[in-house]
Amino acid sequence: MQLFLEYFPLFIFFIINSLAGIYWATASLIVAAFVQIIYFKLTKQKIPAKQWIIFGLIVVFGGLTIYLQNDAFLKWKVTIINAFFAIALLISNYVFNKNIIKEFLGESLTLPENIWSKLNFSWAVFFLFCALLNYYVAFNYDLDTWVNFKVFGLTGLMFVFSITSILALYKHLPLEEAEPDSDEIKEDKPQS
Repeated sequence: MQLFLEYFPLFIFFIINSLAGIYWATASLIVAAFVQIIYFKLTKQKIPAKQWIIFGLIVVFGGLTIYLQNDAFLKWKVTIINAFFAIALLISNYVFNKNIIKEFLGESLTLPENIWSKLNFSWAVFFLFCALLNYYVAFNYDLDTWVNFKVFGLTGLMFVFSITSILALYKHLPLEEAEPDSDEIKEDKPQS
């Protein structure tokens, strides 16, 4: 459900763009992002800071796109969001000594500190790469190519990088101690 909720606005954007064009798609993106916020409120969940940032950027850049009838603002939004995440990861880690990736995943994973730092840095580089790649595609290809790239290319890259990160972390995860078999327990008990 969480995955659906996160990508819901993106798929609405794609569908409306193919049916009615970029400006209707942009309006639907703003509405879908608002629906996400409402969902968090209705389910009494805390709205993540990331969600507020994305929502704010969608409203500002989407609003400018519609008002000025210029899709460049919407294209810039994707680049700015990715660059923002890259900068936030780097500044929080190197200036404030706070590893955001560890903050999110620390309860689920136990990793050595140097691995957390490498993971944080690799995600920052990934987001920067996505920002630059979006900029390149947005301003060197036609609008439909960019929309397809935004919906499928960046989403695919995110999934591939996530899976690659998990596989890279696997060797650093501590092994869980195996529970003794019932036969081993019987053998350990003294015979009377």
